[in-house]
Amino acid sequence: MAPPVVALGLFGTGLIATAHMKQLAKQTPYLLEQLRVDVRVVAVSNSRKMLLSSSALQGTEWRTALDSPQAHAADPGALAAHVAAHPGAAAGVLLDCTASELLPQHYCSWLGQQGLHIITPNKKLGAGPLQRYQQLRQLQRETGKHFMYETTVGAGLPIISTLKDLIETGDRVLSIEGILSGTLSFIFNSFRPGMAFSEVVRQAKEQGYTEPDPREDLSGMDVARKVVILARECGLQLSLEDLAVASLVPQQLAQLPTPAEYMAALPQFDGEMAAQAEEAAASGEVLRYVGKVDVAAGTASVTTSRYPASHPFAALQGSDNIVVFTTERYGAATPLIVRGPGAGAEVTAAGVFSDLLQVLRGCAGART
Repeated sequence: MAPPVVALGLFGTGLIATAHMKQLAKQTPYLLEQLRVDVRVVAVSNSRKMLLSSSALQGTEWRTALDSPQAHAADPGALAAHVAAHPGAAAGVLLDCTASELLPQHYCSWLGQQGLHIITPNKKLGAGPLQRYQQLRQLQRETGKHFMYETTVGAGLPIISTLKDLIETGDRVLSIEGILSGTLSFIFNSFRPGMAFSEVVRQAKEQGYTEPDPREDLSGMDVARKVVILARECGLQLSLEDLAVASLVPQQLAQLPTPAEYMAALPQFDGEMAAQAEEAAASGEVLRYVGKVDVAAGTASVTTSRYPASHPFAALQGSDNIVVFTTERYGAATPLIVRGPGAGAEVTAAGVFSDLLQVLRGCAGART
């Protein structure tokens, strides 16, 4: 019997998508021989153009597909319909490797009406309008289709899956604390008394840790979205506007027209951060930028906090992420800790691939 065919459509052609497709191409023989699933990439799209193929795009063919005469103007709905209608496919999967605000608005119809599985590192659904989030989770339960989003928090780290396992095995989560931004992890791990905060930000920007406009990282909103996702996983009905978020962008600089103007003006505000660092050091503590969920209180926040040198957050290095789960089983003295690289195309792509494998195993299991 021929292995079941899984049709796959890809949104996004950036670093994460490229790394994932490279990993998928390498593992395709394994998937076919060991998992007995035939994965076929039949559609690819960026924000401008898309290619819908009747046969599988081979190897690196997907990278040049959008430059071919057969490419059309991007139409997310048409791409989803094409994947759903692929002849002989046992299942259809959409990978959203973008940061699009638009695509998550279609997830409910794609999953609920067209029966497609959705895998994404895009945080805009998980931290977006609560009603849409709840609708999608309900559709998951009704249809049995997958919405996989492990990589929305911590890239390839098993943060969401660990949280799910705690809850589903009957543990009670009391609180979650985490350093959830590779950028801000690097900045605060590097920042010491006597250093100019603006200089550390400049170094982070030059080394590629920040967005082209560092305010996108320093605003704390990326961390806030991850905190909302974790809070909702715990059953809290929170939205971004419910969080207290301490932005690291001085209010006077938030509206400057260009990143260059922001960077030029930032040294004027080094004094406040220097005072915080010196005060913490005088008490044997360090500063860290942390997302927090207090499940019992039903609240969440993103803020700069102080931690003693003995705390796991103080030992963090580079741009690593770390999450501390305090539960009834894992008490405050011995919490459950997940730590490792929380950013980067390769590890994020591997997390996307891990989510895909769960879908593929289901298809292989359905066949047997």
